[in-house]
Amino acid sequence: MLLAFGANLGTRAGSPLRTIEASAKCLADAGLILRRLSRPFATPAHPPGSGPEFVNAAALVSSGFPPNEVLERLHGIEAEFGRCRSTGGRWQPRPLDIDLIADGDAVLPDGATQAMWRRLAPERQRQDVPGDLILPHPRVQDRAFVLVPLMDVAPGWRHPLLGETVAEMLARLPAGDSVAIRPLDW
Repeated sequence: MLLAFGANLGTRAGSPLRTIEASAKCLADAGLILRRLSRPFATPAHPPGSGPEFVNAAALVSSGFPPNEVLERLHGIEAEFGRCRSTGGRWQPRPLDIDLIADGDAVLPDGATQAMWRRLAPERQRQDVPGDLILPHPRVQDRAFVLVPLMDVAPGWRHPLLGETVAEMLARLPAGDSVAIRPLDW
Protein backbone atom coordinates (compact mmCIF):
# COMPACT_ATOMS: atom_id res chain seq x y z
CA MET A 1 0.00 0.00 0.00
CA LEU A 2 1.17 3.50 -0.82
CA LEU A 3 0.56 6.41 1.55
CA ALA A 4 1.04 10.15 1.12
CA PHE A 5 1.68 12.39 4.15
CA GLY A 6 1.20 16.15 4.24
CA ALA A 7 1.24 18.77 6.99
CA ASN A 8 1.57 22.52 7.16
CA LEU A 9 0.49 23.36 10.72
CA GLY A 10 2.28 22.56 13.95
CA THR A 11 1.02 19.85 16.32
CA ARG A 12 1.93 18.33 19.68
CA ALA A 13 4.92 16.80 17.87
CA GLY A 14 6.14 20.24 16.79
CA SER A 15 6.72 21.40 13.23
CA PRO A 16 5.05 19.80 10.19
CA LEU A 17 8.31 17.91 9.57
CA ARG A 18 8.31 16.49 13.10
CA THR A 19 4.59 15.70 12.81
CA ILE A 20 5.12 13.56 9.73
CA GLU A 21 8.10 11.85 11.34
CA ALA A 22 6.09 11.11 14.51
CA SER A 23 2.98 10.00 12.62
CA ALA A 24 5.04 7.54 10.55
CA LYS A 25 6.17 5.98 13.84
CA CYS A 26 2.48 5.57 14.79
CA LEU A 27 1.81 3.29 11.83
CA ALA A 28 2.99 0.22 13.76
CA ASP A 29 0.52 0.92 16.58
CA ALA A 30 -2.20 1.01 13.92
CA GLY A 31 -1.20 -2.43 12.65
CA LEU A 32 0.59 -1.16 9.55
CA ILE A 33 4.13 -2.29 8.76
CA LEU A 34 6.32 0.49 7.44
CA ARG A 35 8.43 -0.94 4.62
CA ARG A 36 9.89 2.28 3.25
CA LEU A 37 9.59 5.99 4.07
CA SER A 38 10.59 8.69 1.60
CA ARG A 39 12.65 11.74 2.34
CA PRO A 40 10.53 14.69 3.43
CA PHE A 41 9.92 17.45 0.89
CA ALA A 42 8.92 21.10 1.25
CA THR A 43 6.14 21.85 -1.21
CA PRO A 44 3.98 24.87 -2.03
CA ALA A 45 0.41 24.71 -0.74
CA HIS A 46 -2.19 23.35 -3.17
CA PRO A 47 -3.89 25.21 -4.68
CA PRO A 48 -1.35 28.06 -4.79
CA GLY A 49 -1.96 30.68 -2.11
CA SER A 50 -4.15 28.43 0.03
CA GLY A 51 -1.86 28.43 3.05
CA PRO A 52 1.65 27.92 4.37
CA GLU A 53 4.14 25.64 2.65
CA PHE A 54 3.60 21.90 3.23
CA VAL A 55 5.93 19.13 4.20
CA ASN A 56 5.13 15.98 2.22
CA ALA A 57 6.41 12.41 2.33
CA ALA A 58 5.33 9.00 1.09
CA ALA A 59 5.44 5.50 2.53
CA LEU A 60 5.19 1.94 1.40
CA VAL A 61 3.34 -0.11 4.03
CA SER A 62 1.83 -3.54 4.35
CA SER A 63 -0.98 -4.87 6.50
CA GLY A 64 -3.50 -7.65 6.71
CA PHE A 65 -6.39 -5.19 6.64
CA PRO A 66 -8.65 -4.29 3.74
CA PRO A 67 -8.21 -0.76 2.34
CA ASN A 68 -11.27 0.72 4.10
CA GLU A 69 -9.93 -0.49 7.46
CA VAL A 70 -6.49 0.94 6.67
CA LEU A 71 -8.10 4.29 5.84
CA GLU A 72 -9.97 4.28 9.18
CA ARG A 73 -6.70 3.60 10.99
CA LEU A 74 -4.99 6.43 9.10
CA HIS A 75 -7.81 8.80 10.09
CA GLY A 76 -7.24 7.72 13.70
CA ILE A 77 -3.57 8.72 13.45
CA GLU A 78 -4.58 12.06 11.92
CA ALA A 79 -6.94 12.67 14.85
CA GLU A 80 -4.13 11.95 17.33
CA PHE A 81 -2.28 14.90 15.80
CA GLY A 82 -5.25 17.26 15.92
CA ARG A 83 -6.88 16.72 12.54
CA CYS A 84 -10.62 17.25 12.66
CA ARG A 85 -12.17 16.17 9.37
CA SER A 86 -15.54 17.81 10.12
CA THR A 87 -14.12 21.34 10.17
CA GLY A 88 -12.55 23.36 7.39
CA GLY A 89 -12.83 22.65 3.73
CA ARG A 90 -10.82 20.84 1.14
CA TRP A 91 -7.31 22.05 0.43
CA GLN A 92 -7.03 24.00 3.67
CA PRO A 93 -4.04 24.21 6.04
CA ARG A 94 -3.94 21.13 8.23
CA PRO A 95 -1.95 19.56 11.02
CA LEU A 96 -1.76 16.20 9.26
CA ASP A 97 -3.15 14.47 6.20
CA ILE A 98 -2.43 10.83 5.43
CA ASP A 99 -3.93 9.63 2.17
CA LEU A 100 -4.19 6.04 1.03
CA ILE A 101 -2.92 6.42 -2.53
CA ALA A 102 -2.98 2.84 -3.78
CA ASP A 103 -3.22 -0.78 -2.76
CA GLY A 104 -1.18 -2.56 -5.41
CA ASP A 105 -3.29 -2.81 -8.56
CA ALA A 106 -6.65 -2.60 -6.74
CA VAL A 107 -9.31 -0.37 -8.29
CA LEU A 108 -12.07 0.70 -5.88
CA PRO A 109 -14.99 0.73 -5.98
CA ASP A 110 -14.74 0.00 -9.73
CA GLY A 111 -13.04 1.32 -12.86
CA ALA A 112 -15.92 3.50 -14.01
CA THR A 113 -16.29 5.25 -10.64
CA GLN A 114 -12.55 5.76 -10.28
CA ALA A 115 -12.40 7.22 -13.81
CA MET A 116 -15.32 9.56 -13.08
CA TRP A 117 -13.55 10.97 -10.00
CA ARG A 118 -10.22 11.11 -11.86
CA ARG A 119 -11.78 13.19 -14.66
CA LEU A 120 -13.74 15.49 -12.34
CA ALA A 121 -13.46 19.13 -13.43
CA PRO A 122 -11.09 21.22 -11.27
CA GLU A 123 -13.87 23.53 -10.04
CA ARG A 124 -15.84 20.48 -8.83
CA GLN A 125 -12.82 18.90 -7.11
CA ARG A 126 -12.95 21.56 -4.39
CA GLN A 127 -16.63 20.89 -3.64
CA ASP A 128 -17.36 17.23 -4.35
CA VAL A 129 -16.17 14.60 -1.90
CA PRO A 130 -16.61 10.90 -2.64
CA GLY A 131 -18.67 8.93 -0.15
CA ASP A 132 -16.54 5.82 -0.64
CA LEU A 133 -12.83 5.12 -0.84
CA ILE A 134 -11.54 5.63 -4.39
CA LEU A 135 -8.38 3.73 -5.35
CA PRO A 136 -6.02 4.59 -6.78
CA HIS A 137 -6.39 8.09 -5.38
CA PRO A 138 -8.09 10.00 -8.21
CA ARG A 139 -5.56 12.88 -8.20
CA VAL A 140 -2.29 10.92 -7.84
CA GLN A 141 -1.35 11.42 -11.51
CA ASP A 142 -1.85 15.20 -11.24
CA ARG A 143 0.15 16.02 -8.11
CA ALA A 144 3.90 16.42 -8.11
CA PHE A 145 3.80 16.84 -4.31
CA VAL A 146 2.64 13.21 -4.12
CA LEU A 147 4.61 11.77 -7.05
CA VAL A 148 8.01 13.23 -6.06
CA PRO A 149 7.98 11.51 -2.62
CA LEU A 150 6.57 8.33 -4.21
CA MET A 151 9.68 8.24 -6.41
CA ASP A 152 11.65 7.41 -3.24
CA VAL A 153 9.49 4.43 -2.25
CA ALA A 154 7.80 3.05 -5.38
CA PRO A 155 8.98 4.62 -8.66
CA GLY A 156 7.89 1.52 -10.58
CA TRP A 157 4.36 1.27 -9.16
CA ARG A 158 2.04 1.24 -12.16
CA HIS A 159 -1.39 2.91 -12.08
CA PRO A 160 -3.74 0.03 -12.91
CA LEU A 161 -6.03 2.12 -15.14
CA LEU A 162 -3.61 4.59 -16.72
CA GLY A 163 -0.85 2.01 -17.22
CA GLU A 164 1.85 4.53 -16.22
CA THR A 165 4.48 4.18 -13.50
CA VAL A 166 5.08 6.84 -10.85
CA ALA A 167 8.14 7.92 -12.84
CA GLU A 168 6.12 8.20 -16.07
CA MET A 169 3.29 10.15 -14.42
CA LEU A 170 5.80 12.57 -12.90
CA ALA A 171 7.58 13.01 -16.24
CA ARG A 172 4.25 13.84 -17.89
CA LEU A 173 3.53 16.77 -15.53
CA PRO A 174 4.56 20.29 -16.52
CA ALA A 175 8.20 20.88 -15.52
CA GLY A 176 7.22 23.77 -13.25
CA ASP A 177 5.12 21.48 -11.03
CA SER A 178 8.14 19.85 -9.43
CA VAL A 179 10.63 22.74 -9.56
CA ALA A 180 9.42 24.27 -6.28
CA ILE A 181 9.60 20.93 -4.42
CA ARG A 182 12.70 20.79 -2.21
CA PRO A 183 14.07 17.79 -0.32
CA LEU A 184 14.50 18.24 3.43
CA ASP A 185 16.45 16.34 6.06
CA TRP A 186 14.79 14.45 8.88
